[in-house]
Amino acid sequence: MKITHIRNATIVVEYKGKKFLIDPFLADKGTYPPFPNSVRQDQHNPLVSLPTSIDDIIKNVDAVIVTHLHLDHFDDAAKEVLPKEIKMFVQNDEDAKEVRNAGFLHLEVLQEDTVFEGIQLVKTKGEHGRGEILKLAGIVCGVVFKHPNEKTLYVAGDTVWYDGVREEIHTHKPEIIVVNGGDNQFLQGGSLVMGKDDIYEVHKAAPNAKIISVHMEAVNHWTLSREELKSFIEEKGISSNVLVPEDGESYSF
Repeated sequence: MKITHIRNATIVVEYKGKKFLIDPFLADKGTYPPFPNSVRQDQHNPLVSLPTSIDDIIKNVDAVIVTHLHLDHFDDAAKEVLPKEIKMFVQNDEDAKEVRNAGFLHLEVLQEDTVFEGIQLVKTKGEHGRGEILKLAGIVCGVVFKHPNEKTLYVAGDTVWYDGVREEIHTHKPEIIVVNGGDNQFLQGGSLVMGKDDIYEVHKAAPNAKIISVHMEAVNHWTLSREELKSFIEEKGISSNVLVPEDGESYSF
């Protein structure tokens, strides 16, 4: 497999000959206002430009997976540029209705036994924060990719570390894990996605896995920088296990 980090949570996964685009956030730098009640209120989103052209990103994509409908995972630019006949996977019927209303024709709700072109896609649990903030953050999912001739890949989505993530790791034993690790926060309510301690817990639960941390430094409410995470994993002695890609960087496994 080949995993290319585009920007924020947007990644391209090439898996068993198929190309998946996950959580497409494709607008030009500065298109949207800052997320409210958070830091960097003077900076519009996305904070950075795409590392390559939209045409390159969407070229030959076989399917799109949208883990949830927050703007920084499925934006107006993605709705505009993606072909309306492309295969779309979403987490539930409510999201399917919204994506269908945006004009997309081939919708499928992820299950625990979804199969696409011989590749098993397993919807996984997630919690987009802890405590009261969960009501505001809404429902999210991740996805596990499985095929007999590929390593198992777990894309955790917008979740913090909690028992549900531990259970998914225990159940699926992924060899590659993608986490959203920018420790994004509002001014109240705590972490919405993983911070460095959460990522360390993922490593302890899957000590032999390669962990890729994305969703960093791309929207105004991030609080964990790449440099801080790199320093942390170096201190913990897990730099060979946790990868912190720049936008546009790829890994093959």
